[in-house]
Amino acid sequence: MKVYTRGGDGGKTTAADGSRRSKFDVRVQAYGTVDEAGAFLGLAIAHMDDERLADLGEFLTGVQIKLFDVGADLARGNRERKEPYVCRTELADVTELEQRIDEYKHQAPPVKRFVLRGGTKPAAFLHTACVVVRRAERQTALLQDSEEIHRPAYLYLNRLSDLLFVLARLVNARLEYEDRQYERGGDVFR
Repeated sequence: MKVYTRGGDGGKTTAADGSRRSKFDVRVQAYGTVDEAGAFLGLAIAHMDDERLADLGEFLTGVQIKLFDVGADLARGNRERKEPYVCRTELADVTELEQRIDEYKHQAPPVKRFVLRGGTKPAAFLHTACVVVRRAERQTALLQDSEEIHRPAYLYLNRLSDLLFVLARLVNARLEYEDRQYERGGDVFR
């Protein structure tokens, strides 16, 4: 595998559909940010060495794999290709995230105010991954205003950011760290 090609030296990259795009093109930003989110998930997983988190680390490794699928779906673009592309992100993947949210959200103490992001190391990395996924979601929303995207990829990002918030809180709860709530505002969660 050749690590460098010099193809990007002029500020352009080759997207999965074969088109040359600026490195700040909204499609490139979207799938690049998905890749960044996967890296932060890797940091969170690397810090889940406590046996109380083993099930979460295993699940999040699967999410990392799915993020490669989401990135591939976002990278494909609209250009016609000789071989057909089969999208990898399905609505069933979105449903699975919703089920996980429903399962995990009650395993941490309820909050009524915004939570300060942080706590234990794995929770802090999950919070970071959450906001990176939210950025990927915003970039994907911008992309869909001008180009066609695979809708389940966008929905997956939307649900994943919610799940990562829930998981960060769950990790803190399992590791007996009490989340700190933002005290200057009113109640926002009911």
